[in-house]
Amino acid sequence: MTLITTSATRLPGMINPTERPESTQGPTLVLTGERTAPGIAEENYWFRRHEVAYEHILAICTDRDVLEAGSGEGYGADMLADVARSVVCVDYDATAVAHTRARYPRLSIEQGNLIDLPLADASVDVVVNFQVIEHLWDQPQFVRECARVLRPGGVLLMSTPNRITFSPGRDTPLNPFHTRELSATELTELLTDNGFAVSEMAGVHHGAALRALDKRWGGSFIDAQIQRALDGEPWPTALTADVASIRSTDFEIHPDDIEDSLDLLAVALKPSEQT
Repeated sequence: MTLITTSATRLPGMINPTERPESTQGPTLVLTGERTAPGIAEENYWFRRHEVAYEHILAICTDRDVLEAGSGEGYGADMLADVARSVVCVDYDATAVAHTRARYPRLSIEQGNLIDLPLADASVDVVVNFQVIEHLWDQPQFVRECARVLRPGGVLLMSTPNRITFSPGRDTPLNPFHTRELSATELTELLTDNGFAVSEMAGVHHGAALRALDKRWGGSFIDAQIQRALDGEPWPTALTADVASIRSTDFEIHPDDIEDSLDLLAVALKPSEQT
């Protein structure tokens, strides 16, 4: 799906198709708001907010066979490839698949539907699904597919925007690419109803530097970015500089105050075989 937006309507994370990562090698990946990518100045806050989740799971993925289901631009899977025994990616979008093959040649990537994964039963140790479940129409079937391809005792790692803070007070998601957003309780129910036991539910929060930026920008650094995008005006130099300064270490991941978190991160286990 492609969304063509004007400068007056696009949001952070919804980049005009003429804007592309300067460092992209091979086929150019058009960014529309459906995914994030490295190397875009005005996208840096959202990219770092996703990047921290991958850093958080590196230990779990070490020396394991990993599937990233919904790998998007490919940067996350490439991070995991530094520590995993193997990484295979599946994504539905043909352009994203071509881009990933060209830019991250050490990754194995297949085009496929996430509710019908092109992997054998019990073929991987870890499934990573970050910022994807909210895009899917048949979320339960996808979770069941994750259970099918995981080995006994395998781990499903899932992140998604926290519905309570991402689309507050709305009946439908703010992002036009989202079909159903989830709270921590709803995400837990989705996982446990479809074959998993949730061992950890954590949230992504602003750390000290970002809390200071919230105060500097009228109470919400996120809203400051969104408002400038909606206004269709050039970003103030100070805002541009603050966005560019963000690093993944400016975010915190912990289980406290889960309902106030920005994104949710679940660790779910497939039961081991009975002995």
